[in-house]
Amino acid sequence: MTEKKSEITLLRDKQWSVIDGEPCLVIDFRPFLHSVKGGKVISHGSQGLGYVPYASVTIECKKLPERATGFICHKMDFVHLWLAFKERTIGQDEEVIIYWSRKHYKYKFLRLLWWVFAPRLWVMVCPKGAFELFDSSFRPELQGEARWKAEGPIVDWKPEIMR
Repeated sequence: MTEKKSEITLLRDKQWSVIDGEPCLVIDFRPFLHSVKGGKVISHGSQGLGYVPYASVTIECKKLPERATGFICHKMDFVHLWLAFKERTIGQDEEVIIYWSRKHYKYKFLRLLWWVFAPRLWVMVCPKGAFELFDSSFRPELQGEARWKAEGPIVDWKPEIMR
């Protein structure tokens, strides 16, 4: 049996904006012709091919009717995903959750200049099952510190310019 490919594609900010500020579970991370070494992005043969996104992610998000394929086009977003998936690695009892946003910058002037340089992803490694807990109607009996421990990030990479 073959897995059905997602028909939802998120490449440009207009497409990603449908899930702005929503938690998304990362199912798969696929770097293209890039890697990271010592915190710097290394390109492996993309010269002459024109613009190539750094990677793709397959995500689930409650705002989308099905899984989606998102393309990672910002260098810092790619580095943060690389650090989570390739350098740290994800344990069997963990999952990666991302927030994509261009509205949650600390400084208002960045909202006007977001397309130029600002990263858009907050990458979190959380305990397995945390994605479901982001929905407050799921397991309402789990509250306070116990809920935070079950859904809070173990480690995260949030750009400094985001609040």
